[in-house]
Amino acid sequence: MSDTPTRIEQMYNEMIMSRTPSERLRMASKMYDSGRKLVISGINKGSTQLSDSQLRRQIFLRIYENDFTSVDRERIINRIPNM
Repeated sequence: MSDTPTRIEQMYNEMIMSRTPSERLRMASKMYDSGRKLVISGINKGSTQLSDSQLRRQIFLRIYENDFTSVDRERIINRIPNM
C-alpha cells in the first residue's frame, strides 16, 4: 500500500540513485543514527537511569521484539553482557 503518486516515487528513486554509493551509504548511516537516538530518547523518557547493558536490552526489545519468539528473545537478551 502506498499513498505516494507513482510519478513522485519515480522522481525520488531517480534522486537517490543519482548519488554515489558512498553518499547513499552515508545517508543510510545518518538515518540509522537518527532512528537509534529516537529509540533511546523514548526509552530514557519512560525509565530511570539505565546501565549500558539495560539500555542495550531495551533497544533490542524496542526494535526487534516482534521479530523473534519469546524463547529466542530471552536467549538473545541473556547474551548481552553486563557492563
